[in-house]
Amino acid sequence: MADTRTTRHTLSVLVENKPGVLARVSALFSRRGFNIESLAVGPTEHATVSRMTIVVTVEDLPLEQVTKQLNKLVNVLKIVELEPAASVQRELLLVKVKADLTTRSHVLETVQLFRAKVVDVASDAVTVEATGTKDKLDALVRVLEPFGIRELVQSGMVAVGRGSRSMTGSEPRLRAVGS
Repeated sequence: MADTRTTRHTLSVLVENKPGVLARVSALFSRRGFNIESLAVGPTEHATVSRMTIVVTVEDLPLEQVTKQLNKLVNVLKIVELEPAASVQRELLLVKVKADLTTRSHVLETVQLFRAKVVDVASDAVTVEATGTKDKLDALVRVLEPFGIRELVQSGMVAVGRGSRSMTGSEPRLRAVGS
């Protein structure tokens, strides 16, 4: 019996900026039975190209199968696995915390400690914005929980490789269908 390890992978996928591409890429993961932990999609420095940052936990061997199948999709231009040590990875968190007159100063001290910032203030709550690694944001939420979290939303991870090299290099060349 083969020993399988479950590991977390961050994929950076350049795709054509066209309708339906996100659905096709996410369907591929779904068909293979993989749960996408995080998915962020946005424009790149080229108007015709979008970048998907996909975080997925899988067994080692099936990830290779998925990346090969992703490469076969017509709208996929390039796939790179980003290792944590060789990339900058960040998420965005917005959290609304109870903060009345008795707890507000403690909440504000916590916000400063995590280098976060208050982006909205109400008489009984503050909304905090923080960016950072998943671990940093999880730690912030744990510290804010005793005050009472009213609402929380967190983006998917975005990531880029360290150093001067770029996934796109110069203007990306689109693959011909079937190549």
